[in-house]
Formats: sequence, structure tokens, C-alpha cells
Amino acid sequence: MTSPAQSASPSRPERPSDVLRRPKPGPLFRVVKVVSWIELVLFGILLVVWLAPGMEHETFYAGMAHGIGFIALALLIWVAVLRREAPYTLLAATLTPVGPVGSLIAIEVIERKYGEPA
Repeated sequence: MTSPAQSASPSRPERPSDVLRRPKPGPLFRVVKVVSWIELVLFGILLVVWLAPGMEHETFYAGMAHGIGFIALALLIWVAVLRREAPYTLLAATLTPVGPVGSLIAIEVIERKYGEPA
């Protein structure tokens, strides 16, 4: 038998169905959205300097910025998924070959499905 203090613990779900509750966009979701846009800009810069002839050093630095930014974005989305502030589909869309474009498309779909985040 559990005491009332144990059943009201915030770290434990009150019902088994609480474990499977739907994610709801929260404060971290806004951060993910901003970081996704920043990463898309870095990706765009990488494409421009890669296509321009004679910009090998700039391509290297833009590639490093994009690579580090993409890893940071993926980790941030993973934390948001674990905190149930984003669905797993956002992480899946980010890890597709289109990367930051996929995350922004998924964010738009999530916002249309759940409404604007608070």
C-alpha cells in the first residue's frame, strides 16, 4: 500500500497511461525552432561557399560550423523529445538527409497539429 505522499510524487506518473501521454510543445520547443532556423542559415552559407570557385578555406569553416550546429540541433531535439516537448517525428525528420530543412518542415507540421506553442 502506498502512502498519499508517495502517490503524489511529481517524478512518478500517477497512472500508467501518463507514461504514454502525447508530447506538447513547451518552452524548449521555441528554442528548437530558433536553432533550426540558425542551422538552416549555416547550411545555406555552406552551399554558397561550396559552389563558389576558389573558396576552399571558407568551405571548410562553413562546413565545420554546419556540422557542429547540426549535432547541437540533433541533441537539443533529443532532449526536447525526452522532456515530451516534441514528438519523435521531429527527431526523425531532422536526421533525414535534408537535415535542418526536415526539422523546419516537421516543426511547421507540429505547430499546425498542436497549435502555436505557449
